Amino acid sequence: MASNENVQQVLHSAVAEYGTIGVVAAVQDEDGGWAGSAGLSDLEAGSRREPGEQFTIGSGAKTFTAAAMLTLEAEGRLSLTDTVEQWLPGVVRGNGNDGRQITIGQLLTHTSGLGITGLNVDIARKYHTRPGFAAHRHDVWTVEELLKLQMAIPPLYAPGTDFAYSNGGYHLAGAIIEKATGRSYEDEVDRTVVQPLGLTGTYARPFAERRFRGPHARIYTRQFLRDGVDPASLTPDNYESLLESPDSDPVDVTDRTIWGWAAGGVVSTTSDMLRFTNALITGSLLPPAQHRTMWNTVPTRDWMPNTRYGTGVSQWALADGRVLHIVAGVELGAASFTMGTPDARRLVSVNINCDWNWYPLFSQIAEAVFGSPFLPPQ
Repeated sequence: MASNENVQQVLHSAVAEYGTIGVVAAVQDEDGGWAGSAGLSDLEAGSRREPGEQFTIGSGAKTFTAAAMLTLEAEGRLSLTDTVEQWLPGVVRGNGNDGRQITIGQLLTHTSGLGITGLNVDIARKYHTRPGFAAHRHDVWTVEELLKLQMAIPPLYAPGTDFAYSNGGYHLAGAIIEKATGRSYEDEVDRTVVQPLGLTGTYARPFAERRFRGPHARIYTRQFLRDGVDPASLTPDNYESLLESPDSDPVDVTDRTIWGWAAGGVVSTTSDMLRFTNALITGSLLPPAQHRTMWNTVPTRDWMPNTRYGTGVSQWALADGRVLHIVAGVELGAASFTMGTPDARRLVSVNINCDWNWYPLFSQIAEAVFGSPFLPPQ
């Protein structure tokens, strides 16, 4: 394994080589803990990034949602084999969608067959153009609007037959958590995950909240479509080619509402993410049956190369043949990875306060911490 000094060098090179604005990392192993940082927390003020800052964890929120749902199952409140229709009667209907055929477990493993909302024309126009973002950054979404967004598109395949990464599936899961408990999704994440683990810098962010509750870095994006691009022309294959150039000016997107909710609305810190991920890998948060369910993985398709997906968690292959257990997410202006060995004896949590060049950076972090980069795409 590489030394922590080498990890720090990777952080510095992230700023110099990849144009990362700022990066923080925390390592936990049998020798104790270490934290490092590089780059800036605020471009305008010129302040440095510091360990302990809060950040949005993007799709890492799905792991919190899955852990909350598995806890409800352990408490006998529901079963992952329940259909969506049992909990949300008549909600999953239209355009070929049928909640009678989809289970809660399939929502959480992205095997529900639900379509992918990421390239929705309205979303692209509102959040991936500079004028659109300026006008809509403080819009307050509702659960009903998120579910309507999902139901507006047809499924990709029959439930249980294949994998497709669906944010809408996790929005449905969040709605089921609220229906089963009579409490808000945010309160249930706090009850089932945050409080049991003593996560002092972590919370699920409500729709209307615009700002972080604690010390944080400013976050920046340049993931906007070029002027003149019609959002209706977007496909998974051409999306990246239609973005502005890599040298475009970044936009500060710190103060805004976050509509990711149960699919992407959790705020945390590197130290909290280490504690959370360690608990998931070792089985100290969930009972044995639910722990096994969480790490029972399926192969992914049209997502990240060389990965498998479990119940809100994933496994990524290293070039040397080993596998890491991972909680990861990319959100507008930020990217976060927490990676651990299958025995949790060594973990690292990393956040950058921008949303470009994250994959090669996190692969270098993996090499520095675990001795091997990610297995390259074939």
